[in-house]
Amino acid sequence: MSPRALVFSAFISAAALTLAACSPAAPAESAKALKVVYQKTDSFTALDTLFQAAKKEFEAANQGVTVNLEPIQANDDDYGTKLALALRSSSTAPDVFYEDTFKVRSDVDAGYLLKLDSHLDGWKDWDTFDDAAKAAGRGDDGGTYAVPLGTDTRGIWYNKKVLAAAGVSLPWEPRSWQDILDTARKIKANNPAAVPFNMYASKGTGEGTVMQSFYELLYGTGAGLYDTDAKKWVVGSKGFTDSLAFLDTLYEEQLAVSPAEALDANVWKKVFGEWLPQGKMGATVEGSYAPSFWQKGGSYEWPAYGEEMGVTAFPTQNGQAPGGVSMSGGWTLAVGAGTKDAQLAFNFLATALNQKNSLAFNIASSQIAVRKDVASDSGYQAGNPFVKDVSELVAVTHYRPATADYPRISAAVQEATEAVITGAKSPAEAAAGYDAAVKGIVGDAKTVAK
Repeated sequence: MSPRALVFSAFISAAALTLAACSPAAPAESAKALKVVYQKTDSFTALDTLFQAAKKEFEAANQGVTVNLEPIQANDDDYGTKLALALRSSSTAPDVFYEDTFKVRSDVDAGYLLKLDSHLDGWKDWDTFDDAAKAAGRGDDGGTYAVPLGTDTRGIWYNKKVLAAAGVSLPWEPRSWQDILDTARKIKANNPAAVPFNMYASKGTGEGTVMQSFYELLYGTGAGLYDTDAKKWVVGSKGFTDSLAFLDTLYEEQLAVSPAEALDANVWKKVFGEWLPQGKMGATVEGSYAPSFWQKGGSYEWPAYGEEMGVTAFPTQNGQAPGGVSMSGGWTLAVGAGTKDAQLAFNFLATALNQKNSLAFNIASSQIAVRKDVASDSGYQAGNPFVKDVSELVAVTHYRPATADYPRISAAVQEATEAVITGAKSPAEAAAGYDAAVKGIVGDAKTVAK
């Protein structure tokens, strides 16, 4: 071969090597990087701590693998919106991400979540997860698409000093809605500057409006949002109107925050950071995670919260059985359907949710554990003074309908509460507006009057 031919041959070989190195047909390098997306706020850093620990642990055990953490700074609703945008494109979709339980089925329908059954079959830790919690990650086909980090309950958190000053006997255990109103009126009479009883309402507080307010009322009437047996949404419900009427009374008598404050998406920061710690609020309906804001390292450290606060069940409308009502939700971790290495992504998920990391996260965020080995851990049980109280609320808890339609139904509920507290509509008018909205979303055939 001539020198010129040798040079040409060498050039072709080098070019081929260069093209091979740059070609997308060589997935080895890309498979060694994982993109992890989750929520982070100034008031919620426990998840960031969890993923930082999981990243360090996973990279140490998987040489050559890089875990790229991409936290989204946003509240719950804005996080969901930004995550949805990222999931729509393969160029921005994460490998592993933080997913609200009420979004699981709609995101499965959209094709965003990887079915995990084959991976879970080989994961020994899966047997330690509570069966009820596992259900939150299932799709309509019965397959599992997300793994829970923890769950929660809702109750009434009250400031003992504020109630005692108003002449309310402690511990406070309201037996009906009337008991709540009577106590709120006593607080207002004793201290007109205080907020007697907070219940979120409006689109501003998003899912907090329904989970920490309206559903406690609705389910406390004996009514429901969805008929599971018929697989239809309930309309024409007297319980729905009664629930709006209670909010109307609460806001009309100025026993809650002002409507302007209720419309503020960040009103919860004042609840946790100012009004309760400073004795300017009697009570609020909130989640079992409340102590995470007040404990050491929390966003609003309050050393005395264990002595000055109490928690009790939200009562049924007239004290009827079972006497109390709670709501449970929670968040999960999911693997993106378009991940380039499903096993590697799942392995990271499994690392993040192993016993050690789950224990640390559940304590830091005051979550109710979904792993049995975490729930029985002495460190978890001593995590805050209210672990036992909020865990007992599981006996009277309810869950949001696990359907793809739910997010839009929830938005319609929020709109109804906002219309009432702002005086735009009466409770009956707002309920009728909700019924019309539901029929517009799912169609008449998927509704039932009850």
